[in-house]
Amino acid sequence: MTIAFVYPGQGSQVVGMAKDLYDNFNVAKNVLDRVCTTLNQDLKTLMFEGPAEELTLTENTQPALLAASMMAQKVLEEKLEKPIHAIAQAVAGHSLGEYSALTAAGCFSLEDAATLVKLRGNAMQKAVPVGKGSMAAIIGLEIEQIEELLKKTPNSDWVAQIANDNSPGQIVVSGHTDAITWIIEQAKEKGAKRALSLPVSAPFHSVLMEPAANTMERALSIVNTNQPRLDIYANVTARTIEHPAEITPLLVEQITGRVRWTELITNMNRKGINTFVEIGTGKVLSGLIKRIAPEANVYNFGNKDELDTVVKLWA
Repeated sequence: MTIAFVYPGQGSQVVGMAKDLYDNFNVAKNVLDRVCTTLNQDLKTLMFEGPAEELTLTENTQPALLAASMMAQKVLEEKLEKPIHAIAQAVAGHSLGEYSALTAAGCFSLEDAATLVKLRGNAMQKAVPVGKGSMAAIIGLEIEQIEELLKKTPNSDWVAQIANDNSPGQIVVSGHTDAITWIIEQAKEKGAKRALSLPVSAPFHSVLMEPAANTMERALSIVNTNQPRLDIYANVTARTIEHPAEITPLLVEQITGRVRWTELITNMNRKGINTFVEIGTGKVLSGLIKRIAPEANVYNFGNKDELDTVVKLWA
């Protein structure tokens, strides 16, 4: 059995996330306390009690999801009495989750990662005025059909591009609100099962995020990055990162570029990875992986009740 850990991105957050880990495992408590201290923010209360509207703000969601994933990661390592590189062969994270994967792999310290994702959330929120950009999920069309639609937008000034290739038949587009509204209408006419605007506050993974990319390039340039302890697959290339020098340009490109999740999971599967464990809150990635690699084994670990089932993988 060859195992990869995957880490969720925005959309997986929920009030109450990671609370039972905090309450039952000192190692998880230590992780969240360190993140709160680093950010000088009571993230714990926000994660455990809400309100949901505040937790969903990008600048809060990103460090909360990072913290929840790292809490689960440390609990699993402690339970197995082994470091991550002794219990998994590869890691990857979806969008924001790539920072969790890099942290788990030892490329970033927890404190540096928390600082970076807090800044990332702020920068992404400020990059485009509210209402000027949006995102939409298109379900039931092939990626080639959507690419053809993007070439036909009626206004040459509109930005519209594929943000996430999440799984076969599930594509997310991002760009100017008018362009995304047009794409939704056209996708429905082309026979999409669903085409709906997403409840996000900015057009993530589009060129409109360039101001945020510039901010992150400056921030990442002064952060120490270490050699990964195990294979880590990058969002924008769907291939492994071979050297720490690649990390900054890949993360900068990710802000404006496509998350190639379908290709990434397919490449992992072709390399012999047949078991995936989603580490952190929610089961979004598990659902995507089941559609990309139906024969793979998929598990979740984000709360105490799931621990024993996951630990048995190494029995």
